[in-house]
Amino acid sequence: MKNNGSSFNDPSGKVNFFAIGLSYQKADAEIRGHFSISAETAVVLIETAKKEGIRSLSLISTCNRTELYGIAPNPHVLIELLCRFTNGTREEFETVAYVYQGKEAVSHLFGVATGLDSQILGDFEIISQLRSGFRLSKEMGMLNAYMERLANAVIQASKRIKNETELSSGTTSVSFAAVQYILARVPYVAEKNILLFGIGKIGRNTCENLIKHTRNEHITLINRTKPKAEEIAGKFNLIVKNYADIESEISQSDVLIVATGSQKPTINKDLLHLKKPLLILDLSIPMNVSPDVTENPLVTLVHLDELVKVTDNTLEHRQSQVPKAQRIIAEIEQEFNSWAENRSFAPTLRALKHKLSEIKEGEIDNHRRKFEDFNEQQAAAVSDRIIQKITTQVANHLKNSNGNTSEHIELIRQVFQLPTHES
Repeated sequence: MKNNGSSFNDPSGKVNFFAIGLSYQKADAEIRGHFSISAETAVVLIETAKKEGIRSLSLISTCNRTELYGIAPNPHVLIELLCRFTNGTREEFETVAYVYQGKEAVSHLFGVATGLDSQILGDFEIISQLRSGFRLSKEMGMLNAYMERLANAVIQASKRIKNETELSSGTTSVSFAAVQYILARVPYVAEKNILLFGIGKIGRNTCENLIKHTRNEHITLINRTKPKAEEIAGKFNLIVKNYADIESEISQSDVLIVATGSQKPTINKDLLHLKKPLLILDLSIPMNVSPDVTENPLVTLVHLDELVKVTDNTLEHRQSQVPKAQRIIAEIEQEFNSWAENRSFAPTLRALKHKLSEIKEGEIDNHRRKFEDFNEQQAAAVSDRIIQKITTQVANHLKNSNGNTSEHIELIRQVFQLPTHES
C-alpha cells in the first residue's frame, strides 16, 4: 500500500488529516466495485464515524475512485470504516490503495478536485461530486473548521482553473468516449438499433451524445422506473419501453448501453436471445453486465475502463494547460497551508502572551513597591510593546519552521512552562 513517506501512526498522538482510498490507477473495475459506496451507505458510514469519535469526515465514491477524507488518530480507523461498509477486504485494499497524511493529503485532494488526477484529464464532474460530499458532511455535523476551509479552497481552485485555463476544453467524458467507440466500430450507426438501459447521470449524458453525434432515430430507453425514462425521452422524441420488455428489446438491438446503478449485474447471458451480433457497453461501476454474456459468440463486451482509453484531440491541448493549473493550485494550496499552520500555533502564542503578561504584572508590582516615583503607566506601555515584539518574533519563527512546527511549539512550551491544555 502506498504511504508516500507518512507514518500511519503519529508518535505524538495528535489527530491528523488523512486521505485514504483507491482509484483507476491501480484498482481495476471489479475491485473498485467492491469498494463502491451508495448514497444511502455514505450516510450510515458518516453517522457511525461520528458515534465512534471521528471529528470530521467526508467521502467520494465514483466509477473511478472511492476515497475517505478525515480527521482521525491514524488512517487505520478510516480504512476499517471503508472495509466495514463495503464489500472490499483489508487485504484487497492494501494491494491497490494509497494513504496520504497532512500536507500530502491536502495536495492529493487538490489534484482530485481540479481534474488533474482524473482518468480523463480535466474532468470537472468530480468537483460537483466532492461538493455534494462536503455538503452532506456539514449537514451531519461532520465537517470541522479545518476541513470546511479545505473544501472551500479546493472548490475555489477548481473554479479558477475552469475560468483561467482551458483544462476542461473539448469533450472527453466517459459518455462521449462511449459514443466515439460506437462511431469507430459500428458501420452505418445511424441505421442501427441502439438500446440504452439506465438513465442516471452517465445514461443521460450518453443519450445526449448519441443523438448529437450519431443522428440515430432508433434509440430506445428502458429504465426500471418508467416515468423517469419518459421524462428524458420526451426531450428528444425517443422510444420508451417497459422493463418487462428488456429481453425482446435486446434481441432486436445492435448496440446495448448499460448505465444502471445496481450493486449486482443487471444483464446476464440468460437475457440474451440473439440472432445477430450485439455490442454491449457497460458504463457502470460496479460492473452491471455479467462476464457470462461473452459465452454467447455474438456478443462483444466492452467495459468502462476500455472506453476511457478512447481519446480525442482535445487531450493534447488539455495537457498543455496543466502547468497553468498547477500554478493556480500552488497559490491556493499555499494560502490554505499557511492558514492551517497559523491556526495550529495560535493557542501557543496566546499562552505565551498570557505568560509574558503575568511576568510583566509581577515586575510592575515589584517596582511599584520599590520606587516611590515609579511611572507605572510608562512601564506598562513599554512592557506591552516588548511582549508584542517577542510574540511576533516567535510567530515568524514558527511560520518558517520548515515542517518542524510541532517540535518548535513543544520547545517554546517547555522553555516558558506553558500549559499543554491550550493545544
